[in-house]
Amino acid sequence: MDIEQYMQGVGRRARAASRAVARANSGVKNAALLAIADALDHARSELEAENARDLAQAKENGLDAAMLDRLELTPARVDSMIEGLRQVAALPDPVGVISDMAFQPSGIQVGRMRVPLGVIGIIYESRPNVTIDAASLCLKSGNATILRGGSEAIHSNQAIAACVQKGLKAAGLPADAVQVIETTDRAAVGHLIAMPEYVDVIVPRGGKGLIERISRDARVPVIKHLDGICHVFIDRSADPDKAHRVTVNAKTQRYGTCNTLETLLVDAPVAEAVLPGLAHAFSDAGVELRGCEQTRSILGGIKAATEEDWRTEYLAPILAIKIVDGLDEAMEHINTYSSQHTDSIITEDYTRARRFIAEVDSASVMVNASTRFADGFEYGLGAEIGISTDKLHARGPVGLEGLTSQKYVVFGDGHIRR
Repeated sequence: MDIEQYMQGVGRRARAASRAVARANSGVKNAALLAIADALDHARSELEAENARDLAQAKENGLDAAMLDRLELTPARVDSMIEGLRQVAALPDPVGVISDMAFQPSGIQVGRMRVPLGVIGIIYESRPNVTIDAASLCLKSGNATILRGGSEAIHSNQAIAACVQKGLKAAGLPADAVQVIETTDRAAVGHLIAMPEYVDVIVPRGGKGLIERISRDARVPVIKHLDGICHVFIDRSADPDKAHRVTVNAKTQRYGTCNTLETLLVDAPVAEAVLPGLAHAFSDAGVELRGCEQTRSILGGIKAATEEDWRTEYLAPILAIKIVDGLDEAMEHINTYSSQHTDSIITEDYTRARRFIAEVDSASVMVNASTRFADGFEYGLGAEIGISTDKLHARGPVGLEGLTSQKYVVFGDGHIRR
């Protein structure tokens, strides 16, 4: 296969299909999503067989247990994919919504209308259910999409792609509106991220290495985040019970997610009161603590935190703790070491809370809430395609609206400029 020629063909077909999807009404798009759900339901045996091929190859290649778990398409995960499609079909369609319409002194009316981005390229690893997540969100938001899954899931992804294309055809939409790359050659990724004439935006979902490479080499805009170095700051006015409950949840509810707490900051006046109870809870949960000198003098027996700990996303049962002298030092630490993903303050002081949300420069800033809430579903978006820590276009959880843009629309009645 000539990879460049193949990818150029994929791009051309996606661009052509994007025009048909962009003009499709909500009823057609929803019909496609529901038809895809039915196709998946009827193809369970094929999905199981193709997934078994991927799992067998993955075991032969020595993939670890965690990767095998992410790769497996259990009946429950197929159920979840089907339910996800139905949920996206039920979401409000952002395309075509006109806002801020107002008369200007000249007599014209000016507003802004939501429109699709065009063609979205999505690069992801391991989990074949992402194929459905990405396809459904792109389709509902009026975009064509090119999906490049991990080589370890090639057979599963192709089986899912067949269901997607069957559903698209049933609804009268072009099958090329969702294309899953058929080759495992890594050169395909290099071409996908360097085709601005066909691709409008890239969304990478995977490890830090993948996202760094995409961000460095892409010739089209990228929606992404690299790290989730999330903080909780326990302020001197915090309610102790809230501080304990929120902090433990932020770290232990799940360890391997980008919105998990990685560094705990504690205001000096309350450190001796709150840290021993937290340390006991974390010990029960099997969390290793690493602390600054003051933290170690209170807790004892924990490892010393290094400069590198403040810059580390553990994705593991490890927590760095630092005692700070007030809100200003806490915000200075966060704005220095945070990955601008999610940071939270525990406080009963309204003025400090307002300062925190105004001055901490992160995609999600919280008051008295666990960082684990930084999620599209929890934010009421229905679903998300990923998290963005960029400041342009989309920031935070990226749902349907994040996959659209706006253009100005002007209404007149023969008006001319004088």
